[in-house]
Amino acid sequence: MLDAVSKADVLIEALGWIRQFRDRIIVIKLGGSVMEDPHALGHLLIDIVFMETVGMRPVVVHGGGAAISRAMADAGLEARFIQGRRYTDAAARDIVERVLATETNEYLAERIEQFGGRAAPLNFRTTNVLFGERLTLDGANGEAIDLGYVGDVTRVDRATIDNLCYAGIVPVIPSMCLDAQGEKLNVNADTAAQAVAESLGAEKLVFLSDVNGVRRDKRDAETLIHSLTGSEALELIKSGAIDSGMIPKVQACLDTLDRGVRKIHIIDGRQRHSLLLEVYTSSGVGTEIIKDPA
Repeated sequence: MLDAVSKADVLIEALGWIRQFRDRIIVIKLGGSVMEDPHALGHLLIDIVFMETVGMRPVVVHGGGAAISRAMADAGLEARFIQGRRYTDAAARDIVERVLATETNEYLAERIEQFGGRAAPLNFRTTNVLFGERLTLDGANGEAIDLGYVGDVTRVDRATIDNLCYAGIVPVIPSMCLDAQGEKLNVNADTAAQAVAESLGAEKLVFLSDVNGVRRDKRDAETLIHSLTGSEALELIKSGAIDSGMIPKVQACLDTLDRGVRKIHIIDGRQRHSLLLEVYTSSGVGTEIIKDPA
C-alpha cells in the first residue's frame, strides 16, 4: 500500500506541471550518444509519447553524426572538419541525406508509433520544413571559408509543424534544409533545433547531452546547477566554471532566450526517463537556463 501511495504522490506532483504545460510546445534536440544506445533512445521516445498523450506538443529535431561517419567510412570517404564543422562535398551530402534525412528520420518516427504515439517524418521525400542558405566561416584574415553543402536555417515552415502538433502528431525533423536554388544542405543539429524553437515560440528547448547539465565543477556530477539565469551563466563562463565545448552551447542558449523561447534545458539523455523527470518534477535532473527577471 505504501508503494502504491508513493506512486500516487508522484502522479500528483506531475499533475501541476502537466496542467501548466498543456498545449505548450517543447522542442527536443536528439543527437550524440543517446542515438547510439537503443535502450536510452527507447526510453526517450516513450517520454515523448507520454508528453503528447498528456497534452504537451513535442517536436523532435535530430542529427546523426556517428551514423553518418560510419556510412562515409563504408563508402571510403574520410570525414573532414573545419573549425569544428563537417565539410560536406556532393558525395558526402548524398550520404547525409540518405542516412540522416531518410533512414534515421523515418526510423525515429516508426519507433514513436511502435510506442503508441503518432509521428510524421518531415524529410525531402515527404514534407521539408527547413529552408536556408549556404554557410561560410570567417578565416584568419577575414576571408570566407567554404564548407561545401552546409547551410544555416533562415526560415521554418511553422504552419506545417503547428498543424501536426494540433492533430496530436509528433513532427520529426532532420537537420537538413533547402536553399533558394533547391540544393539540399547539411545543418548543425543544435542550430536547427534553435531555429525551430524560435520560430514556434516554444515553451522549452531541450538539449540532450552526455553530461547531466551545467556544473560548478565540470568533473563532479554532484555540483550540478539546476537553474541558471542568463547573467549567472555569463559569470560562470567568465570564472571558467563553464568552459570548452559547453561555452558555445550555453551562449547559443542565451541567444535563443532573447528570441522568445521561455526556457532551455540541458540534460543527460542517457539517464532513464530524464526528459519526464526534467519537465514534470519540481527538482528536475538537469540544468534549466532562463532569462533574467525584468
